[in-house]
Amino acid sequence: MSNDVVLVDVHDVQIGVCDKRDAHLGAGQLHRAFSVHLIDSHGRHLLQRRAAGKMLWPGFWSNACCSHPAPGETILDAASRRLREELGVQASCRFLYSFEYHASYGSIGAEHELCHVLVAQSDAEVSLAAEEVSEIQWQTRAEVSAQLSELQAHFTPWFRMEWQHLLSQYPSFDTPALRA
Repeated sequence: MSNDVVLVDVHDVQIGVCDKRDAHLGAGQLHRAFSVHLIDSHGRHLLQRRAAGKMLWPGFWSNACCSHPAPGETILDAASRRLREELGVQASCRFLYSFEYHASYGSIGAEHELCHVLVAQSDAEVSLAAEEVSEIQWQTRAEVSAQLSELQAHFTPWFRMEWQHLLSQYPSFDTPALRA
């Protein structure tokens, strides 16, 4: 797969292609991304701890899978591909909403993404790609919310934003009917 990301305008119209690392340096360049929330049949959410080798937010907890579609790849195809590559999970994703955000990680770089938020359901056994994920936890909605409320909790900024939006705008996003 390409190591390029798709640069976009605020309306998600492609305006170019850029090396993934370059897109995240400095203030970052606005690019297309996705974020998958994986939920099991018991309504538990898979959280992943980002691998120590990640350039931005290493060792921070986040949702199941976050990445970028390759040029010419759809969001849904890319999300299914990355779930397989990072977690060894085959699952269909469903689009919920999109949002733009910008978050800096010290002087190293930044995320400036137009992020498409997806949900998927699976009870499959997870197999971690060590270069992407160092560990996982399955947690209930209440457990995730409690952890996020702790001042010292190390969660990625996009996950914090998504979680609050999901709870307020999609209060039943983790019920079986909405995951289907």
